[in-house]
Amino acid sequence: MEHAIYLVTLVGTALVVAAAFSSLIAFRFGAPLLLLFLCIGLASGVDGLGIEFDNARVAYFAGSLALAVILFDSGFGTPLNALRQAAGPALSLATFGVILTTGLFGAAAYYLLDLSWLESFLLGAAVASTDAAAVFFLLRAGEINLRERVRATLEVESGTNDPIAIFLTITLVEIIAAHANPEAHVLVTDLILGFLLNMGLGAVVGVLGGLGIVRLVDRLNLDHGLLPIFVLTLSLMVFAAAGAIGGSGFLAVYLAGLIAGNSDIRAVTILKRFQDGMSWLAQIIMFLILGLFATPSQFPAIMVPAVLLGLFLMFVARPVAVWLCLIPFRLPRPEIAFVSWVGLRGAVSILLAITPLLGGLENGRTIFNVAFIIVLVSLVVQGWSVGPLARRLGLIVPARLGPLDKVELELPGSAHHELLAYRVAPGSPVARGERIPRWARPSLVLRDGRSMRFQDMGRLAAGDQVYIFVPDRYPRLLDKLFASRAVVDPEDADFFGAFAVDPARSAAELEAAYTPGLSEAEQKLTVGALVTARLGGHAEYADRVLIGPIELIVRDVDDKGKITGLGLSFEPTAPVARVPVFLSAGEIGDRVFAFIRNWRKPTETQTAEATANEKALEPTAEKITTEG
Repeated sequence: MEHAIYLVTLVGTALVVAAAFSSLIAFRFGAPLLLLFLCIGLASGVDGLGIEFDNARVAYFAGSLALAVILFDSGFGTPLNALRQAAGPALSLATFGVILTTGLFGAAAYYLLDLSWLESFLLGAAVASTDAAAVFFLLRAGEINLRERVRATLEVESGTNDPIAIFLTITLVEIIAAHANPEAHVLVTDLILGFLLNMGLGAVVGVLGGLGIVRLVDRLNLDHGLLPIFVLTLSLMVFAAAGAIGGSGFLAVYLAGLIAGNSDIRAVTILKRFQDGMSWLAQIIMFLILGLFATPSQFPAIMVPAVLLGLFLMFVARPVAVWLCLIPFRLPRPEIAFVSWVGLRGAVSILLAITPLLGGLENGRTIFNVAFIIVLVSLVVQGWSVGPLARRLGLIVPARLGPLDKVELELPGSAHHELLAYRVAPGSPVARGERIPRWARPSLVLRDGRSMRFQDMGRLAAGDQVYIFVPDRYPRLLDKLFASRAVVDPEDADFFGAFAVDPARSAAELEAAYTPGLSEAEQKLTVGALVTARLGGHAEYADRVLIGPIELIVRDVDDKGKITGLGLSFEPTAPVARVPVFLSAGEIGDRVFAFIRNWRKPTETQTAEATANEKALEPTAEKITTEG
């Protein structure tokens, strides 16, 4: 018995270490990290090194706990401004998008696999949600600086679509296991009522749990070493409590993290670091267990239809669902195209595919194997194409800041304050003599191994180590002051236009100078308000608006989202690929109004010409009448 404990511990830790080392390869070559973890699990399984693991309940239990940890960390790290910015599109994708993907994919699965309609929709529900960990690792590993709206939409969607997919999957498994064959309207009614109850209870428990976590952390004077473990345990309690009363534990734990992360919770820096590490460990464990559970020798029998279904999901089901869900929102076509492509399937899809095995379904193993192959196809085809596609669609923007050397320290007894340590970078604003705000004066400066007060230092120089004691919600201004200038790629040298335009100037001056075809209402706006309106009411750094012969580019916005800098170009300066599909409601409306205007113009022109001809003929007619 003792020998078995050592052996299991040795093998388990060896797999985790191998997965950790594989992350270095992924960062180096931009490979999908999830794919490497799954491959390590497959290589170690029954068809590889011979480790036998065929316990579906243990795999599902471990995977569910790991997913709860990941979702809490995802919610904790999602700022409210990102949620407000992308709430509409992301929640539409997380609800209607999952349902549409399930329906479209299920119809295709019915004709390609030997499954019933309910089993086909069950498979569709299992692969309907996206994997946030894989997407954002690829963006981070490839140093892809995406536009904020796109990044926020993908982040919020991936954090909120798992509960819906889990509900649909478990409900369909229960119906099939009970050998029920309900009528369509009864099934839809039961699904809607069950969904509202499941999500409603999960939301209530999540909100109350998040508020409770914040209150307990602030009230209890726990040691800093114990505090992260305490918060993690409370988050799992929220997850379990919601599930125990029939709610969605995954939605509850995500909302609890969202509330806790956006409150003035104590020791937020320590909590973020701990949860980041726990999230990595949870991902590694979940992916390795799911890889071990799979049996690759069973894949060849269903390889062809599974690959075809994976391609159908990528090229048909996901794009159609995304386009239909995003029609009401005025998003540019390149952004819609990118969101539709970056819908990587991952551990959640494999985890949900285990539920048919738990329910004892006859075709449970087939559903699991097909879902596993679809995940592999998604990671192989989409995983390596995220970066190139973002560049192709013109969604990459130059970095705002250059290198920044900063350390955040949480001090005992410093409620809602933290100590920031900056190293003054060469070429940074403070190194060039920029003044530091009075509220952020350094408490200590280290130079050449000597420490002294800021008042005695004179002008800060490159290489100085500066310590500043500030509230934990300090403005981004400090990062801008201490960062070096961002290195602009030669291809991005003209990214922000030929010259600057004052956002406070009247749009009528723009019409007078360049005649872009503004309406009378638009001419009454300022240039900044015009750009904001054309962008659907929210502008962000590097947004672009093409108006007639000119293009306006947002150079900077303040903390409230107001445009403070604009650039103007006489031709599109970013190599944006033309996307022939994914028209938004705004674009459809613009095209309809343009068609109506163009259709009416010839009629109005003909009427005007006829009137002019009549007036020109009047003197001749009078003359003829007089002579007669």
